[in-house]
Amino acid sequence: MSKINFPVGPNTTAIHTGEAPDPATGASAPNIVMSTTFVADAESGFSATGIEDDTNWIYTRWGNPTIHQLEEKIAALEGAEKAAAFSSGMGAISALLFHLLKQGDHAVISDVAYAALSEMTNETIPNLGVSITKVNTSDAEAVKNAVRPNTRLIYIETPCNPLLRLTDIEETARIAHSADAKLAVDSTFATPMATNPIKLGADFVIHSMTKYIGGHGDALGGVIAGYSADISPLRNSIAIRLGSTLSPFNAWLIMRGLATLPLRMKAHEANALQVARYLEDHPKVKRVIYPGLPSHPQYELAKKQMKNFSGMITFQVQDGRKAAAVLAKELQIIHYAVSLGHHRSLIFYLQSEDLLQSSFKFDTQAQNDSWRQFAGDGIFRFSVGLEDAEDIIRDLDIALSKI
Repeated sequence: MSKINFPVGPNTTAIHTGEAPDPATGASAPNIVMSTTFVADAESGFSATGIEDDTNWIYTRWGNPTIHQLEEKIAALEGAEKAAAFSSGMGAISALLFHLLKQGDHAVISDVAYAALSEMTNETIPNLGVSITKVNTSDAEAVKNAVRPNTRLIYIETPCNPLLRLTDIEETARIAHSADAKLAVDSTFATPMATNPIKLGADFVIHSMTKYIGGHGDALGGVIAGYSADISPLRNSIAIRLGSTLSPFNAWLIMRGLATLPLRMKAHEANALQVARYLEDHPKVKRVIYPGLPSHPQYELAKKQMKNFSGMITFQVQDGRKAAAVLAKELQIIHYAVSLGHHRSLIFYLQSEDLLQSSFKFDTQAQNDSWRQFAGDGIFRFSVGLEDAEDIIRDLDIALSKI
């Protein structure tokens, strides 16, 4: 069987890139190479220092055939040159921060982002002598004003977790590069089916593969994609040494999920749009935020920047804490649980007061106002799954009728 030598679409890319029939057995599906150790040449060194991209497999913390197949798929789907996989999304984020930032440097970080990143940049990174400025990155002027001569990184999420607020990637890339800084984009909520940040000017794109890319809630993983000149030294100097290596078995599970990502994202979007419209018309729902609704404050940017509006919705109800207790008890299909991007629907209540004390510590009234615009006193973060949309709506309807 010959290699594909013509341009292919996203479905074909997700299924075939990085894979080939096994030359020994003819197996069509990729094997799982679980070995930690590989037979080496006598000339092989005992350190990962100086390893090249074409170095033979030696030790799985340095590289592994199954993990490499997954990395090739991600890079191809993102339009990137190379990708490096990690044991979790936070493993990927930590590697990027430790690689790019040193004592005396400065980074601009989205003031609303994944909670673990927010807390890490509140405490751990500043304790290493790195200055952090948190800004609402949907405001390009705020980003520009936050940049300093020693700024090395601008880090954004779009849509951001949990507000679903958007950031203009192209504009932010211009700001970063004019300051000789790198732009990193966490695109977990969007997925490669919605947005390709590298093509819009970003230097790095990050995913928690635990979410939509894996898609089944059974494997942790993270990945960074970008240019070879950035990813290779990141892998060699930091990723290998930090040791947050993705298990080959998890890589295989995620790769199996990734094969259906284009199809799943179409279904997630279709279900989410139907559910968002239902919620927007529900008398007990105060506010719905979904990038695919004209009511989203950045709907025009969403249409410009996203080819798929994904499956994430947030909504507000009166007395969210009380409603959360009812929904946790009454929902039959939707699981009251954290995480997102799985084939099953997941919902969880996020209280503003709690998050603003623990994760998001705003410096300005404008930042507080932006949070309240999107979240009020608290929001339900709803990851709409692949069940029949009518069944998801019926489940919500029954539960909401009891609050």
